[in-house]
This record gives sequence, C-alpha cells and structure tokens, in this order.
Amino acid sequence: MKTKLRSIIQRAGYLGGVLGIGLILLFVSPVTTMAQAQQPVALGATGNFAILAGALVSNVPTSAVTGDVGLSPAAGSYISGFGLTEVSGTIYTADATGPAGSVTSAVMLTAAQGDLTIAYNDAKGREPIPAGAFLDTLAGEIGGLTLGPGLYKFTGTLSITGSNLTLDGNSTDVWIFQIAENLVVADAIQITLAGGAQAANIFWQVGTSATLGATSVFKGTILADQSISLSTGATLDGRALARIAAVTIETSTITAPGFVYVAVDADMQPDGFNLSQNFPNPFNPSTNITYQLPVSSHVTLTITDMLGREVSMLVNAVQTAGSHQIVWDAHNFPSGTYIYRLEAGSHVSMKQLVLVK
Repeated sequence: MKTKLRSIIQRAGYLGGVLGIGLILLFVSPVTTMAQAQQPVALGATGNFAILAGALVSNVPTSAVTGDVGLSPAAGSYISGFGLTEVSGTIYTADATGPAGSVTSAVMLTAAQGDLTIAYNDAKGREPIPAGAFLDTLAGEIGGLTLGPGLYKFTGTLSITGSNLTLDGNSTDVWIFQIAENLVVADAIQITLAGGAQAANIFWQVGTSATLGATSVFKGTILADQSISLSTGATLDGRALARIAAVTIETSTITAPGFVYVAVDADMQPDGFNLSQNFPNPFNPSTNITYQLPVSSHVTLTITDMLGREVSMLVNAVQTAGSHQIVWDAHNFPSGTYIYRLEAGSHVSMKQLVLVK
C-alpha cells in the first residue's frame, strides 16, 4: 500500500490531472493536489549567505561553511565559535564580539536582512498554478515519499522522519514548501535529488523554527521566521536564513549553492566589469566561471542552451566589488554548446562553453 500511495502522489505531482487529484483525495485525505511551474524565490542580497540570523550565530567546532556568514546589525547580537578556517566566505558582524577577520558592514547586513524578509514573504505568499492546485496537509509527514516540483502547503508542523525524502525533477524545476509551524527532520534522514533537481531551486518557508537532526542531509534554502538548528554532524546543501532568532550549528557542513569564495586584495579592485572565458573549455563535468565587478552590484549569472532556454541559475544576488568565481557542475546535463550570461547592473556579457562527455 505504501508503494502504491507513493506512486499515486508522484503521478499527481507530474500530471496534475483529474484522475491523480481524485486518487489523492480518496487515499490520502486531506491532500488535494500539487502545484506546477513555480519560479525561484529571489534572494537578493542574501544569495551569497550560507548563514544569516537575526539574534545569534553559534557554532560548535569544527564545522565547514561555504558561503558568507552574517548577523543582524541590531545591538547586542553576536557570532561565536568559529575558527579561522571554518568559513570559506566573509563573516559579517556589526559588533565587537565577532571572530578575528570579521568584516563590520552594517550596510550589507541591513540589506541582507531586508531582502530576507522580502524573500520570506514571497515564499509564504506564493499561490498555486493553476489556482487551487497544491498539496495541503493539516499535519505533514513526508518521509518516504517521492515528490515532483511544485508548491506544497502545510497548515501545521512538517516532519521528515522514518524514511528518506526524494525530490525528482529537472535542473530548472522549483520546489516551494510553505510550513505554518515547525520543520522537523529526524536524525540520519536524507533528502535525495533525482533527475537533475538542484538544491538552489528548493525553498522551505518555515513559520516558526527548523531543526535538522544529527547526521541528517538536507537540501535547499531554509527561510525561517524564528530559529534554525543543525544538530551534530548535519549537512545542509543550501542556506540557513533566520529572520528573528538564532542559527546554531554543531560540527555541521553548510554549502551555499553556487558559491565559490575568492579573496581579493583591496588595492587590486577591478577597473570595470569583465566576464572571463570559462576554464577548462571544453570541459567534463565541471568548469570555472570568473568575473570581475568594479562596484557592488546585483548579479545574475545564468546558463542557457543554444535556443535561449535557461537551464541553470548560478547566481542571483547582490555581490561586492572584486573578483568572483563560480563552478558549474554539469554532470546532469547532455553534451553540447551552452551560453553563460552575466548581468551586473546595466552591464551584460555572454560567452559560449562546450560540455563534452
């Protein structure tokens, strides 16, 4: 029966047809149906942050964080527990208790916190496409399921326990989970991505707080109203973004999708915008894309096929002046010629890259 239900739910996620809807209502009340064709949540200035919190960022060493770490510039907040090598990115803090090497930038933090609120409200306010087509559960448990892309709404706490969760879709598909209360992930639970699904396109809007269990493996950006906690050894391929309260981690691994940190000497800032040729080229399965910004700018870096169809969004964030490097991992894409396109402010550049398998 469990296999049959999983098959029914998966078919409804992809087909959204009348038969799929009727079967869901019959077997899994109060589920209604699933959404389709959602667009990614724009993160703005939060896009480069692996961790952003409103009250506290606390770490129990040794963790590995790839992406920026930041805290609200509100008085009395602090970042603690990070060694000098645990963060591949910039640590932004507006108070004196931050670790050595922190960058005091109230302007950056204010912008990031403002954009986090905008992104949170965007995810929370998304409507199904078409109207009425979404998965609605009064109390959610989705462990053991395979879910296609779409908008999922839970009017209470969402739990992932017992069995792993699989998200199955292509590289441009989007998942948005609207959770009214808490997100709870049990110890050792894993989220598996299938069919080319990307962690950068998964968003969890959490009405209160999120807890990831010990050694769990989680995918996507968590947008929590209150706190986010990663228990011992938890891995997050995504972002931990908490509007009001704390982000706490313990020997955890967090990797912001598409983020590669490149230190730039303040005396060697670029004179202008520049998009370099990717290297290596041709490549298999990954390649490095480097670009320079003379001023802080909102940046989008996309990959399209030769017909102009977007196949991957690598960057959609405000970035500081300097040199930036992104790795495109194309192991789920077919051989061929692609275009990478940089938009930074009013500047636009495009170049070709070739994937050979």
